[in-house]
Amino acid sequence: MTLSVQFYTMLAMVGMGSIFGAALDTYNRFLNRNERKRWLVFLNDVLFWIVQALFIFYILFSVNFGEVRFYIFIALLCGFAGYQALLKTMYKTMLERIIQAFISLYRFIVKMVTNLVYSPVKWLVVLLFSIILGIAKGTWAVFGFLSKAIISILKIVFAPLLWVVKIISSLFPKNIKKLVEKLYNKLAGYLFPFGKVISTKLKKWLKR
Repeated sequence: MTLSVQFYTMLAMVGMGSIFGAALDTYNRFLNRNERKRWLVFLNDVLFWIVQALFIFYILFSVNFGEVRFYIFIALLCGFAGYQALLKTMYKTMLERIIQAFISLYRFIVKMVTNLVYSPVKWLVVLLFSIILGIAKGTWAVFGFLSKAIISILKIVFAPLLWVVKIISSLFPKNIKKLVEKLYNKLAGYLFPFGKVISTKLKKWLKR
């Protein structure tokens, strides 16, 4: 290698040592070792070191076509030591601020979506459900009132007829009364829902 290539290699490895230190602090910040299972921490550590080794070799290959010399490791160690002494505190502070900024932005977006989308949609659904439920209850109440009114009117209208039928049926023999009762039950079944009411009333009057 020429002197210029060696110089660029030294600078690149010093920079990679500093980048490795920053990557290690970032990795430890997000890993939370105490809250992870040991096998998962081990797997993440292995993947981290493999990725870092491949990245360093890629930079080395880009600078001097991958020639490994002893001073390369010295340069990496110097870059890592320089980061630990000069940049670590500043980088960790900046990293923490960036993380907090992203957390604040995420919470703001969630709050905005909740207030502008979720809450209006939720209250709209509740309102529509309440309206539909109110209409259903009102319709059922009107239907119940009308059915009771119709039944009352039919009772009044058919009361004289049933009274006449009762008098006439008392004059008939029992076998004819049973035949009339069967025919009337069949007719009452076709007049649903009022047929059952009429049939019940007729049975009570015929059995007296």
